[in-house]
Amino acid sequence: MFPYAPRERYNCMNLKKTLAFLAVATASVSLAACGSSDNGGSSDGIVLANGAEPQNPLIPANTNENGGGRLTKLIYAGLVYYDNAGKTHMDVAESIEPNNDNTAFTVKLKDTKFSDGSPVTSKDFVDTWNYAVEKNFNNAYFFEMIKGYKEGAKSMEGLKVIDDSTFTIELAAPDADFVSRLGYDAYFPMHESAFADIDGYGENPIGNGPYMLDSWNHNVDATVVKNPEYTGERTAQNEGVKFTFYAQGDAAYADLLSGNLDVLDAIPDSAFSTYEQELAGRSTSDASARQVALTLNENLDHFSGEEGKLRRQAISHAINRDEITEVIYKGTATAAKDFTSPAIPNYNDSIKGSDVLNYDPAKAKELWDKADKISKFEGTLPISYNADGNNKAWVDAVANSIKNALGIESVGNPYPDFKSFRDEVKNRTAKGATRSSWSADYPATSAFIGPLYGTGAGNNDADYSNPELDSLIDKAASSSPEEAVKVNEQIQQILFEDLPAVPLWYPNTTIGWSESVNNVAVSWNGTIPFWEISKA
Repeated sequence: MFPYAPRERYNCMNLKKTLAFLAVATASVSLAACGSSDNGGSSDGIVLANGAEPQNPLIPANTNENGGGRLTKLIYAGLVYYDNAGKTHMDVAESIEPNNDNTAFTVKLKDTKFSDGSPVTSKDFVDTWNYAVEKNFNNAYFFEMIKGYKEGAKSMEGLKVIDDSTFTIELAAPDADFVSRLGYDAYFPMHESAFADIDGYGENPIGNGPYMLDSWNHNVDATVVKNPEYTGERTAQNEGVKFTFYAQGDAAYADLLSGNLDVLDAIPDSAFSTYEQELAGRSTSDASARQVALTLNENLDHFSGEEGKLRRQAISHAINRDEITEVIYKGTATAAKDFTSPAIPNYNDSIKGSDVLNYDPAKAKELWDKADKISKFEGTLPISYNADGNNKAWVDAVANSIKNALGIESVGNPYPDFKSFRDEVKNRTAKGATRSSWSADYPATSAFIGPLYGTGAGNNDADYSNPELDSLIDKAASSSPEEAVKVNEQIQQILFEDLPAVPLWYPNTTIGWSESVNNVAVSWNGTIPFWEISKA
């Protein structure tokens, strides 16, 4: 939870228009909502919210960042969905029946339609999943457990279409979490037209969710409108949502205060001391399945092998998490004690090895000096981050903490927006340490482990690989729930030793809303269920 295009210039909303994709490069800017009423906000039932330019076209199995994810979650619907508490419910599926050992599942579909009126069939799911693997999309690893999975495979033998409303899934090994996984974006079905022109489809998708894409002005905004063909439980209580891509969190907050924004899901740190008073009962700060970390790629100079392990441990001990969360976050974040989140079942804040997360500047300097004996570190340690998020204050504080403890130069290295930052991370050209943030894709410990630290995983920004850890990930997936808890703790013990990423804190999702909307809430993974929001 846990990284698009204006093809058309910014204009006021037209719910009848189709997308005209003209290649126009437009910088990210802060824009007030058009068509606002005298007291701010939208007058046509459209909820005005903040967003971020998607890193990629809106292909569910290729979307693994917040900007695109908040759109795909609204445009598409999967076999199941999660309620605000993280409980799994049937969505497009009528039923998903496992065999005795959770190695095979029979899926029965409800009678549902895509936004163009065509039926959603078993073939749509099977074709979409196979296509994701064939094209090696970012989320292709979500299908690794299916029998016949192989990178680039055109079809997996574990997927069988029985009829239009029935298909079967056979796994290579038991997976007790499999049904709960199926609410994640990777498993959403695409319309058959996608396969003829996947790039064009990603710019103007035909989905089956509570909304459909109305416009996408790249680097400016995107609007989804209510899908009349959707009959599921996530029925939209508004006419649509317009996401403006703000360059700065402070600008978004100013628009919220002035009534030109309805919902803001990231109160800027500059307002942490004042937002509760300024919003007068129109805010909440709730724990969610999220974590912020520093990632230090294995291929960075001085960060491979034993030297790299020592330096990552030193950096971890050099960061005063308690002070930073108290001073900057004002109680809206908690110092990390593990690699998951307190919002996840079976969370444990006392796993062996977790003391590597304790602030200990003397230990930090000792470990850094030990690494210097292997190879002397010279120069600066930058911390790369996106400037359009609420990152500058904490990055500067972390850099200062590292500088004071280790006696090295460490500075923030901002990128103008999330897309450009994630592009550099993905291309392995981002400088130094990189800001990492992860929201669990489904409510389980495994949602924090495999996607981030499994060998070759789509979000393994550290390029970390440990065969022992990979083996334990497989073991946890095939274990009973009780045994999986023990195995997952073994996994974390390895991570505390290797530190492919340095956990920092668990941020609350701190949101605010205008007087123009009702029923605003935060779900288990820190996202806002936009379909529940109504206009006042």
